[in-house]
Amino acid sequence: MSLLDRLSALFKGREEFDLTSGDIARPLFYLSLPIIVTNLLQTAYNLIDTFWLGQYSTNALAAISFAFPMVFLLISVGLGLSTAGSVLVAQHVGADEESEAEYAASQTVALSLLGAMVLGLVGYASVDELLGLLGASENVQLLATDYMQVISLGMPFMFGFFVFIALMRGYGDTVTPMLVMFGSVLLNVVLDPFLIFGWGPFPRLGIEGAAIATVFARALAIVVGLAIMFRGTRGVRIRLRQMRPDLEFAKKLVRIGFPASIEGMGRALSINLLLVIVGFFPTYVVAAYGIGTRVFSVIFLPAIAVARGVETMTGQNVGAGKPDRAKAAADFAARTMFVVLGALGVVAWIGARPITAAFTDDSAVIEVGVTFLRYVAPSFGFIGVMRAYNGSFRGTGKTLTAAAIVLVIYGLIRLPAAYGLSQTALEYRGIWLAFAVSNAVGATLAYGWYRRGTWRNVDVTEGPAGPPVGDDIEPSTDD
Repeated sequence: MSLLDRLSALFKGREEFDLTSGDIARPLFYLSLPIIVTNLLQTAYNLIDTFWLGQYSTNALAAISFAFPMVFLLISVGLGLSTAGSVLVAQHVGADEESEAEYAASQTVALSLLGAMVLGLVGYASVDELLGLLGASENVQLLATDYMQVISLGMPFMFGFFVFIALMRGYGDTVTPMLVMFGSVLLNVVLDPFLIFGWGPFPRLGIEGAAIATVFARALAIVVGLAIMFRGTRGVRIRLRQMRPDLEFAKKLVRIGFPASIEGMGRALSINLLLVIVGFFPTYVVAAYGIGTRVFSVIFLPAIAVARGVETMTGQNVGAGKPDRAKAAADFAARTMFVVLGALGVVAWIGARPITAAFTDDSAVIEVGVTFLRYVAPSFGFIGVMRAYNGSFRGTGKTLTAAAIVLVIYGLIRLPAAYGLSQTALEYRGIWLAFAVSNAVGATLAYGWYRRGTWRNVDVTEGPAGPPVGDDIEPSTDD
């Protein structure tokens, strides 16, 4: 067997495995691996974009540092709607309700694009004032505004691309989105230097060029994605006649999607608010924090991908009336991620110094970075457990439960603990300790809540008269 054949064997389409019967490990692996690759491609794009802007000017690099959190905050709204669409498609597919799955997908695309246009216009008009509130200097604020206004106008393409990925994932196809993402990232990487520096016939656009490259690449990707879904030969199919906005469906989409948006924004805000606490300490501590969080973002990719896989498996099995299999998938994912991330934690603890030194040669930053990794690394496995069970909650439609766990862990435990402990003799080490403690508590809370079994009887595919999503008062039927 050639190397190409071996690589091809790692990626299987939905037609090659069944999510609602048979083995659990294999389909979960085939679902999750393309998601890991897709996320790695997105990470690679962010790094390359940052590299080219760093070559262009320091102000441009600073501007993108202010712009990225705002982009993520805007995209979080779209991620919530795409999660809702993915869950609805998964449950209808699991119930063998193909026409209902198509209707859910068609409505999700139409409503998301409309919402993105509104959000984009609001963002375009208000981005300058928002950047001013973040404390950007005048020159940096001007550049960041130029970048964000282009991104805001291109928001329908940004939203649309994430919706395409989510709907295909809900159907059980994660390979096709991976391939489309690869083409999009490749195009973006090629366009960046031409538009930023004005190579060849292109004008020198600077940071606006980076934004235009991003929007153009995403626009082409969503055109390809829509073509795939309209044809229906791979993944879920959408139909133009079903895309007329349905107010009742819109309410359901928001009811499921809004908590998922809050979950994403909660994660993003916690990182930024922790940065405020870290900012009380010298610059080398802030730099070490930045290195540590970037290392975590790579290490946690498997947990994020597996959580999305569990979300789809849960959705389809709940739709098929097989909650026990959904539970088995979540339990298997939690155990596996605890072991895998636990092992990565051991590697990070042992290799803390060379890992940190790969980013800087500043001895003070390295020393603090080593303590950060060694405090948090032993708790990596708990992140996998929390992500797995939260993915299963989302798959049942209980996005409010998943959001509540995240907000409790970050808002009521990590942030207060980080501030309180940082004021003791532990100093910045107290912040690192807060990470570890909150990770362990998060896993315990997610596991305990899941064992209550209140997710079993939720059916988000019912009409408006069905049970309200996020209602958590059903009697437990678990074990």
